[in-house]
Amino acid sequence: MVTMKDVAELAGVSITTVSHVVNSTRSVAPETKARVLAAVEQTGYTGDAIARSLVTGGTRTLGVAISLVANPYFAELLRSIEHEITRSGYTLVLADTHDEPAAEQAAVRTLRSRRVDGLILTPTPKAAGTVVPELRQVGLPVVLVDRLTTAQDVDQVGPENIYATSGLVRHLAEVGHRRIGMISGAEGLATTTERVLGYRLGLGRARLTWDPELVASGSSAAPPAAAALGRLLTLPDPPTAVVAGNNTMLSGVLHECRTRRLRVGRDLAVVGYDEVEWADLLDPPVTTIAQPIAEMGQTAVRMLLARIADPDRKPTTARLQTTFMHRNSCGCGL
Repeated sequence: MVTMKDVAELAGVSITTVSHVVNSTRSVAPETKARVLAAVEQTGYTGDAIARSLVTGGTRTLGVAISLVANPYFAELLRSIEHEITRSGYTLVLADTHDEPAAEQAAVRTLRSRRVDGLILTPTPKAAGTVVPELRQVGLPVVLVDRLTTAQDVDQVGPENIYATSGLVRHLAEVGHRRIGMISGAEGLATTTERVLGYRLGLGRARLTWDPELVASGSSAAPPAAAALGRLLTLPDPPTAVVAGNNTMLSGVLHECRTRRLRVGRDLAVVGYDEVEWADLLDPPVTTIAQPIAEMGQTAVRMLLARIADPDRKPTTARLQTTFMHRNSCGCGL
């Protein structure tokens, strides 16, 4: 295995000088740096990612900063991203944001220190004012995925949330429901805002009255979603149907229904944004909105590679269409 000592001997410099060139820890005379880089190429020391970045101007790595614990959906998205990155001849470098702003900033800086050529980020609610401006300032190509911002100067790809959620509400209204509740996600997330907006749009299109009491936050997690449904069911005029804002909250809603011995589709209609692999295994099967996860991951990687190839290209936002998975938890066919 080639070492720094081999590079130093060939370049006629000290190991310390090679280290400074490779790690950019101290300025080195241009002619000396050129000899070190030539030795790096000749010896094959470019197997080291950092050295290779000095020689080629890129590490052939792409960073992904994503929350691995917030939602199982992100694991599917990551699998799609990894497949496309590998297919494109790059290596994925992963950092977990834990869906917390401080951890997100640390994850992004860790990836920057690894000299990734670009970054795919599922932003936390505060990212638009923290890490995104930082990435723009240092000039690192970035694509936001899933949770989009109102910014026009960054590449983004995500699902269509508003009309998809509106469609769920309109369907429930079409089968006779007049009191339709919404279990919304964590505050500050773009997906939460857009899906609640879609819920309100659906009510309006069905000529139903907006009632803020029918919206309860499930904080994008199962236990809070179960508690939120419990609050809705204690209203003087409770909902006869409920829309869960994501797959994790859908799980919480269904658990609460079982706890209360409510028959889904009969005592309470339940639908959810996000497809789940167990949707067909329940009785009745659950009506959901399926996101184009594979297409989202593929599009995010391709956007990032296009940005790396052309840093001056106009930023784009891609909204990908969802699929209405009509089953029986809405009461249809029961």
